[in-house]
Amino acid sequence: MAIKRRTMPLIFLGLQLFVQGQSMADVALKDGSEILGKWKLYAEAAKLDGEKKQLTVEWDFQNDGVLQTTATDSVGRTGEFKTALKYSVVDGVIKRQSTPGRDKYESCSVVEKQGNEMILKCTYLYFFLTKK
Repeated sequence: MAIKRRTMPLIFLGLQLFVQGQSMADVALKDGSEILGKWKLYAEAAKLDGEKKQLTVEWDFQNDGVLQTTATDSVGRTGEFKTALKYSVVDGVIKRQSTPGRDKYESCSVVEKQGNEMILKCTYLYFFLTKK
């Protein structure tokens, strides 16, 4: 069965979109060892290429499944806020406790991880981090 000439560009376009989609795929973590340690969370955004809101937050992924979070108010109204959240890496994705003391978790996939830089896509926001 011969393919009509008019359908060839559509097949090519579909293949091109599939390949582009594959290159935009998330990075699957092998385990928690890839994120252990202290990370500076310096910005968040609603869209990957959207406007970034600057933050002063430190995430410390500890070996015991605890994510120590330290947020500093850059204006100085509230000073420093610390909390411990539970986390795990399941099927290549970070499962992070949403609120201390509650069993509700959100999934955060790694969109990009190169050297000391990492971008996470969580439920509502993208987080931009640098390893300390």
